[in-house]
Amino acid sequence: MKTELAVDMLSALAYAARLDIFRYLVRIGPDGAPAGDIASACNITPSTLSHHLNQMRQCGLIGRTRQGRAQIYHVNFDAMNTLIGFLSDDCCNGQPDLCLKGNEK
Repeated sequence: MKTELAVDMLSALAYAARLDIFRYLVRIGPDGAPAGDIASACNITPSTLSHHLNQMRQCGLIGRTRQGRAQIYHVNFDAMNTLIGFLSDDCCNGQPDLCLKGNEK
């Protein structure tokens, strides 16, 4: 992953409403949810929701599919896992098992 893309993804998530939306979609799983359900679950107006969803779509964190008349939004789990991997690739000088232990001593 290029650093610029990681910055775009992290920037998209660096807003409380977008982070709430993203975490909601992660909980829902790969089937995703229609915009109305997301708006209700995250207590966001539809017009504001559209802006937040577009921000996350532009960097590839979420995708959108059409089911009939509904737009279904879902997490791009490959992108999410790539971002997580990017953040932890060089963890503990190539010893990622140490990262799992955190600050335990």
